[in-house]
Amino acid sequence: MPNLKEIRNRITSVKSTMQITSAMKMVSASKLKKAQDAITAMRPYSDKLTELLQNLSASLDADSASVYAQERPVKKVLVVSITSNKGLCGAFNTNIIKQSVSLLHGEYGEKEVSFLCIGKKGNDILSKRHTIVENCSDVFDDLNFNKVSDIAEQLMSYYSEGTFDKIILVYNKFKNAATQTLMTEQYLPIEPIEGERSQTDYIMEPNEAQIVSQLIPKSLKTQLFKAIRDSFASEHGARMTAMHKATDNASELRDQLTLTYNKARQAAITNEILEIVGGAEALKG
Repeated sequence: MPNLKEIRNRITSVKSTMQITSAMKMVSASKLKKAQDAITAMRPYSDKLTELLQNLSASLDADSASVYAQERPVKKVLVVSITSNKGLCGAFNTNIIKQSVSLLHGEYGEKEVSFLCIGKKGNDILSKRHTIVENCSDVFDDLNFNKVSDIAEQLMSYYSEGTFDKIILVYNKFKNAATQTLMTEQYLPIEPIEGERSQTDYIMEPNEAQIVSQLIPKSLKTQLFKAIRDSFASEHGARMTAMHKATDNASELRDQLTLTYNKARQAAITNEILEIVGGAEALKG
């Protein structure tokens, strides 16, 4: 059994850890509210805009369709891996990295796959073994639409110039504070709606082709911004949950150590009493 000083030091260390994890939990909880409100407000607009453009793109002739909707034989694939800049958020980053690598060894195993990383954690791991075309981790320093637009324009140029034939987004979609859904979403080319298309009859002015050509870049920027916003909210939810569990585990460990300390202290006192009694009896004898 360890001595009393060692146990006291461990109890002090666990209490310090509890203070840190509890503080991180509260910080993530406060940031989560703002991030959750942002993605909840943005999601309906983004989804409706994407649906509208998918309907319009599918109705255009092949000659007049946007370059971003035209499919071609897939030889080079770009995987956009959206992770976080900081850790201590459970399996949040690990799931993204595993899913990104699984595309390399699975569906696109025979293709030339490269990665574009948004988030330092993904870049740190993927850059060790795989090709990274760009690291855009600084977008989280001040997350806004203009920064994301620059990344989206770069992705669009990659596709329009033929650098890559398909671009995939891998990110965590925010569901609630404790749950994130791992998403693998095709970014380019634009996927047509499966099954029957919407029968909504839109009136286009000046014409359908021009409207689509102007709205598609905006839609792609919005889609990427939504994915990053989703990931940002998911990160804080995952960190809050992880720190809550860490605080509970530290609390349980502290109680166990306190019990061990009390038992050791009681045993030490009992031994001292026995020694005193034994000494007194020896003097009497």
